[in-house]
Amino acid sequence: MAAMMPGLRPSRHHPVDLRQFIRDVPDFPKPGILFRDISQLLRDPRGWSEVMQQLGDVCERLQPDLIVGIESRGFIVGTPLATQQKIGFVPVRKPGKLPGEVTGVDYTLEYGSDRLEIQTDALADGSRVLLVDDLLATGGTAAASVELIQKAGGKLVGCGFVIELADLAGRRRLPEGLPIESLIRYD
Repeated sequence: MAAMMPGLRPSRHHPVDLRQFIRDVPDFPKPGILFRDISQLLRDPRGWSEVMQQLGDVCERLQPDLIVGIESRGFIVGTPLATQQKIGFVPVRKPGKLPGEVTGVDYTLEYGSDRLEIQTDALADGSRVLLVDDLLATGGTAAASVELIQKAGGKLVGCGFVIELADLAGRRRLPEGLPIESLIRYD
């Protein structure tokens, strides 16, 4: 078997080097930022199937009742994963995007503050939740989502990310001992 890149764990079904589908875009969205673009991964059925297989393996291990995805690329990852696993999907959104009663969490970013919301009754039954997103960077949005899940009554069983920018240490902002799976890790 060919050697895989560091940070990748081959799927037992279709080992594919997912890094080949990630495009580096320098100076986006502002100078000095190297953006890791998943657009090519989304366009390739073989690559995207591998993402779903590997995250499906995480689901088999952690046994969530629901997938929670963070706006907006977490929807792209979470909805097909939930469908594949035959479980429900719950969105975490920016303010004013969800109907009905919502539970919210305010959090700080490097450049200001933001807020995330979830429908108040979405996790009220204590569902086991896997939180997913495309990217773990500084961890602020993921940490706020973890807090929101807990505040809404969900039991967080783990987090799954397509990409992790390890040098930004976002993992440190998540609960210690929580299973965190990243399919591609940039150190």
